[in-house]
Amino acid sequence: MDIRYSANHRDVKRYTTQELRDEFLVTGLYKPDEVTAVYSHVDRMIILGIMPVKEAVSIDKGINVMSSFGTEFFLERREVGFFNLGGPGVCTVDGTDYAMGLRDCIYITKGSKTVMFKSASPDNPAKFYGISAPAHKVCETRLLTIEQAAKSPVGSIETSNKRVINQFIHPAVLETCQLMMGMTIMEPGCIWNTMPAHTHGRRMEIYTYFDIPEGQGVFHFMGQPQETRHLTIQNYDAVISPSWSIHSGCGTASYSFIWAMGGENQTFTDMDTIPMPELR
Repeated sequence: MDIRYSANHRDVKRYTTQELRDEFLVTGLYKPDEVTAVYSHVDRMIILGIMPVKEAVSIDKGINVMSSFGTEFFLERREVGFFNLGGPGVCTVDGTDYAMGLRDCIYITKGSKTVMFKSASPDNPAKFYGISAPAHKVCETRLLTIEQAAKSPVGSIETSNKRVINQFIHPAVLETCQLMMGMTIMEPGCIWNTMPAHTHGRRMEIYTYFDIPEGQGVFHFMGQPQETRHLTIQNYDAVISPSWSIHSGCGTASYSFIWAMGGENQTFTDMDTIPMPELR
């Protein structure tokens, strides 16, 4: 499991492009029949990529849980949310199967002992993207389809940011300990999210970008509002965004992304907007 330690915002000002990518960018999440895991010390979030092809894959495959978390099983003191970004698949939680299509989501509560993933077809494997956060209470494991998400259309064609925010793991939809996750889908021809930019002083966020057409890309803007930097993003890349950093994307074509948050509270609108003239 790759370990990423929390970066000081003062030091980041002096990072090279490669140092920024090594610290904040996560690539290569989907490897056949393997679990790719990145542990971030920013709010102790874990990024997971699982692509079962020929076999069912356990959430802890290749991870020494006792050494990593000091627990007997992965979700002993954690909760996790997964989206399927590939072909049809099944997530099995303590013996119960949950069929997941493209863009469907499952929330799995603290205390779940056995979590397995498999694809319906090896020719079109599922891609399970997950975020895990520390948890102190048991909630309800629940499957949420894209149709069941709470939808908030925002933006406009005139500002190139018309999009739909789909809230899945969110207080308006279901109870969790601290984890929140959702999916934003840009309308065709729209490429900006979100301007004016903002920070979350009380929460960190992780983005993963997908639906990026072949040959296209996304510029992810990050850093303090007066010291912005950028990362170039390819399909299925993820980015760790500390609470002191803005998180905004602009693509060479329309795209989608999953946002995940954890921290002090679950108030979706708890953010500090940065007026456009103040960005540097």
